[in-house]
Amino acid sequence: MMSGRTTDWLKAAGIRAVKTMAQTAVAAIGTAAALGEVDWTIAMSSAILAGVLSLLTSAAGLPELKGA
Repeated sequence: MMSGRTTDWLKAAGIRAVKTMAQTAVAAIGTAAALGEVDWTIAMSSAILAGVLSLLTSAAGLPELKGA
């Protein structure tokens, strides 16, 4: 069973990762569209990598949880 603190961290880190993935996808798709053709594999790979990096960065600490 996970503690409340672990659950809070997973929720906060997950939200950050999803937001980061969305921002990366929008940037990759927008840039590729401006150049004429969207490579969906690269756009989605970039978004997934950004999500993984966000989770790893969150391991250093999340300001949202400082008061918890």
